[in-house]
Amino acid sequence: MSADLAHRARRWRPASAGPGKLRPTTTLWMFPATILMVGLFVAPIGYAIYLGFTNIELLGPHAQVYNFTGLANFDRMIHDPEFWSSVKLTLIFVVVSGIIAQTIVGMALALLGQRANITFRATVGSVVVLAWVLPEVAVAFLWYAFSQAGGPLSEIIRRPHDDLLSTVPFLIVCVANLWRGTAFSMLILSAGLRSVPSEVDEAAQMEGAGYWRRLFKVTLPIMRPTIVTNMLLITIGTISDFTLVYAMTGGGPGTATAILPVYMYIEAFTYNALAYGTAIALALMAIGALISVLYIHQLRPELRKAQ
Repeated sequence: MSADLAHRARRWRPASAGPGKLRPTTTLWMFPATILMVGLFVAPIGYAIYLGFTNIELLGPHAQVYNFTGLANFDRMIHDPEFWSSVKLTLIFVVVSGIIAQTIVGMALALLGQRANITFRATVGSVVVLAWVLPEVAVAFLWYAFSQAGGPLSEIIRRPHDDLLSTVPFLIVCVANLWRGTAFSMLILSAGLRSVPSEVDEAAQMEGAGYWRRLFKVTLPIMRPTIVTNMLLITIGTISDFTLVYAMTGGGPGTATAILPVYMYIEAFTYNALAYGTAIALALMAIGALISVLYIHQLRPELRKAQ
């Protein structure tokens, strides 16, 4: 009798909870959020897509009266060597100074914090997090000052008369981005390390596995969803980074640091080509969406397990 009741309880569901059915009150409560989503997200993106197919200018004859030009902006983009150079810089900036460097350094700091005493952990954590919470403009001017001739970086490499933002500007921008963004990875990965069951590590230790073997064979595989999620968030944050790079270099010297957000701004607001800048923004959005899909594909096995 009890088994029959348990079977009925597992199969029972409210009549209104069937697939594809929503209660009228649920729809009513969703209406304000839907309006906000349409007004703040869908409508601006739709309008930007439309502007990308026009010849609108910030200033000039087409600032007020503009026309639909079809794929003209995208054809210009395909044949624009500066655009492809900007795509290359953006990918290097995101992959090297973002995904790879921030994940590795963040993991190293998380592992160090796990094994160090509380005083050392609190000191290092405070310094790293301070770099993260500083405004991007403040970080940009800080590294701008560090990189000048006679600055600390020039003194460290024993070339006090070199302006590093003129000789190796992209490297300095990447280092500044790493310095600022590492704290985020450290916090995410530290939380992931705490979620690893201690029994699994102890069992591997009893089997005679050393620290590094346990790390690569036990800890990191368990943390895979956390690591991939962290890399996704780093990518989203880094690929749209504008303030840090523009405040440090303005995209220069020349176009040496003109990643896509900076190149988009230069085209739209320096050369008044607002339509072309919008087309570049759409390309950036497409690249970000493609990368996000790839990350979600990597997380699909974990999502299936969670279901």
